[in-house]
Order: sequence, then structure tokens, then C-alpha cells
Amino acid sequence: MTTINLVLCTCPDRETAEEIAVRLVDAGLAACVNVLPGITSIYRWQGKIERSQETLLLIKTSRSRLDELQQALVALHPYDVPEVIALGVEQGHQPYLEWVEQCTISS
Repeated sequence: MTTINLVLCTCPDRETAEEIAVRLVDAGLAACVNVLPGITSIYRWQGKIERSQETLLLIKTSRSRLDELQQALVALHPYDVPEVIALGVEQGHQPYLEWVEQCTISS
């Protein structure tokens, strides 16, 4: 297991997703954020089945910044209950993992 996490977060549209991504990278909470538009989410909300077109963020961060990243996502996000799911990265290209760690060192 590495010290890197991949965080998933859906957003209502590309503009919101890109704004959040820039803020996370600028704050050093994420090394890189991929913005994947055009996903369809089907979910239960307030007792009804909903269907939405959303944009998915794939956020790469270090475990040491995970709590701060989650707090920032919740504060920046327009949803009442934003999706914030962190997955530990088992392994990867070592220079890339080191780059993620370096980019997310807290000051």
C-alpha cells in the first residue's frame, strides 16, 4: 500500500467540477484532478430514484492531506451531501507516486 489516495467526487456540471479542481490543486490538496464529463448517475435521494448527468472528479492526493481535502470538497461543493470516496492506491509508477506526494506536502 502506498501513501497515495484516489478520491472520487461527482459534480453537477463541468464548470463546477473544473472550479473545484483548480481550487484543490492551487491549495496543494491535490496533485492532479481528472475531470470526466458525461456520466449518468442513478441514485436514491429523499425517497425517490433520481437520474442525473454529472461530471466525475478523479483526485490524486496524499494520505496526509486527505482530511483537509475532504473538508475543502464539502465546503466548495453545491450538493447537500457530496460524494467523497477515498480509495487507497495499492501500487503504481513510483516516480508518479512520489510526484503526488511532493505536490501535496503541507506547508
